Amino acid sequence: MKFDAILVFDFGGQYSHLIARRIREQKVYSELVPCDITLDEIKDVKERLNVKGIILSGGPSSVYSENAPKFNTEILDLEVPILGLCYGHQLIAYMFNGNVYKGEKKEYGLTYVTIDKSIDILDGLNHKEKVWMSHSDTVYRLPECFEALAHTENCPVAAYRHVKKPIYGLQWHPEVAHTEHGDTMLRNFVFKVCGCQANWNPESIIKMAINEIRETARNNKAIIALSGGIDSSTAAVLSSKALGKNLTAVFVNHGFMREGEPEFVKETFEKMGINLLIIDAEDKFLRKLKGIKDPEKKRRIIGEEFIRVFEETAKDLGAEYLIQGTIYPDRIESGFRRHSEKIKSHHNVAGIPTKIEFKAIIEPLRDFYKDEVRKIAKSLGLPEKIVLRQPFPGPGLAVRIIGEITPEKLILLKKADRIVAEEIEREGLDRRLWQYFAVLTGIKSTGVKGDARAYGYVLAIRAVESREAMTASFAKIPYAVLEKISTRITNELPQITRVVYDITHKPPATIEWE
Repeated sequence: MKFDAILVFDFGGQYSHLIARRIREQKVYSELVPCDITLDEIKDVKERLNVKGIILSGGPSSVYSENAPKFNTEILDLEVPILGLCYGHQLIAYMFNGNVYKGEKKEYGLTYVTIDKSIDILDGLNHKEKVWMSHSDTVYRLPECFEALAHTENCPVAAYRHVKKPIYGLQWHPEVAHTEHGDTMLRNFVFKVCGCQANWNPESIIKMAINEIRETARNNKAIIALSGGIDSSTAAVLSSKALGKNLTAVFVNHGFMREGEPEFVKETFEKMGINLLIIDAEDKFLRKLKGIKDPEKKRRIIGEEFIRVFEETAKDLGAEYLIQGTIYPDRIESGFRRHSEKIKSHHNVAGIPTKIEFKAIIEPLRDFYKDEVRKIAKSLGLPEKIVLRQPFPGPGLAVRIIGEITPEKLILLKKADRIVAEEIEREGLDRRLWQYFAVLTGIKSTGVKGDARAYGYVLAIRAVESREAMTASFAKIPYAVLEKISTRITNELPQITRVVYDITHKPPATIEWE
């Protein structure tokens, strides 16, 4: 069965991923593709998806810049509706010979737009709408074949449509939560203009994912990189259903796991009947990271070392394929799309060395967000403790220790992290939080313990709320809980003299510190 789908052309905008995300929330499949995708590449996509529409994302460029990203104009003849957002809005007008110039006044943040014609994608909207703008270029004159649908005080053409073809433009960002009726605008495009059917959900992809694993690996042996987190655990169950005894789950204890993690993984997956192999590689990883302070180097070293351990293990087992629990945000933040910005390397994406000994790396969850993976996991019958587990980075505590990693710092952070988890879970706050953890900063601070001067580490606590990890808000943890955590940490861990709480959203920060 082919799912109806909307393709999102990625021009490098910070909200590109959110467009695809918002459409998926309408039970219509959506996928980010490079903005310079070719007609042949679109033809390949059409082999597996029923492409019903295209959205051109925003981006940081000006249409007049020398290296401004463009798209193949032949795509305009594909007879599928097209919607341009922000940069995409400007680009369509520019490519049809409209006038796009630097605006007299830039518009950033909340703006009120006047809807002149509430039709098509603007159907059902109020005369005045609150929207989120982020642009400096402005469409001042439309080509003859277009008509304006909305304006603002500083933007004469804030929305438009082609008079004959289903081509539209919005200067604002309907995918951002600050746009009051953004979901209505996207629904209008997806259902009324494109005629999509709401026939997709993460659970419906299970059979396809199992078949993909089976068809790729054939009757050969494979190993799955298992960490015990929701992503790799779900990938492990899918792979087990596809390959049976030809699959071995490999848990590499690199020493950067949470306290009690290896024991938890062993107990959980042996109960599931999945072949499990635990490899103790703590000394090897610590040696590789000795003296390394840069977080990107840490991720690359860990990623490469993981692969080398898996290669050795696969050779012993006669396995030819490696399966990973890589998910969509991992690939987005690693800058996997052309024109996309790399936020940070993920050990299982950008950390993978260019030369590997596997026939292929299989990633059955590569197109899913975290909460979508949770739905798949629930459908597969994974235990609730796995389904509701907070995310944990593949490099583990190595990216929660700022600066060089030492055995002393690892022991200290494991104990502090356990205290944070215990107190938050004791108060029942864990169900509404996306992540909560401790970070051992590279700073030392003076304190007073037992009426004497103390000089110890500064520990940061991070707790966030999120839906998909691409954006997040710091959690408003009650002061009484924070006080209990701080008191326990400074009393039980004498090496720590100060505890601070991170109150930064994502963006501008990331969830993890490194």
